Amino acid sequence: MSEILVDLIRHGEPVGGARYRGNGTDDPLSPAGWLQMTAALGEAAPWDQIISSPMSRCRVFAADLAGRHGLPLVVDPGLIEVGMGAWEGRARSAVAEEEPERFAAFYRDPVGERPAGAEPLERLLARVSDAYARHLAAYPGRRLLIVCHAGVMRALIGHLLGADARRWYRIRIDYAGLVRVRHGRLGPSIEWVNARTLF
Repeated sequence: MSEILVDLIRHGEPVGGARYRGNGTDDPLSPAGWLQMTAALGEAAPWDQIISSPMSRCRVFAADLAGRHGLPLVVDPGLIEVGMGAWEGRARSAVAEEEPERFAAFYRDPVGERPAGAEPLERLLARVSDAYARHLAAYPGRRLLIVCHAGVMRALIGHLLGADARRWYRIRIDYAGLVRVRHGRLGPSIEWVNARTLF
């Protein structure tokens, strides 16, 4: 297998500040979010291909980056954020205050104690791992940038490590946080998680 280098970046802060945003809340990036992503990636663009979630907080930045550097862009619906059901659009602090038992149960067991109507983590894992495998197969020997979400990145890290989904929320992914995965003849190697800048 030809070596593939994959950089993943979480979107920056959206309009409306920190809150649960799954695939049912499509707020655009705030001005601060644009600055966070620009600072994380710098001015260089060493990728052969950009791949993005279709959600506006990812796609608009990815399209701008691709256009500025003349890079091809693929938008993949398999990379949308995990659905958060009844918690969509709500601030974490509000959920913690208004539903303290449900909030604590979720972080103890995010598989069995999902918010009402939330996407199961096994479904998230299936679509994210499928999308990722398709892109690895499509771009052998290339360097890729994937613009996506914290939930997607946690699922992918968990998948690559073979980690139980109950442990995924122990991985911190900040706005504009970066993950790098190198795929070589011995398999994947995660080189960093939640880096602040690419260079």
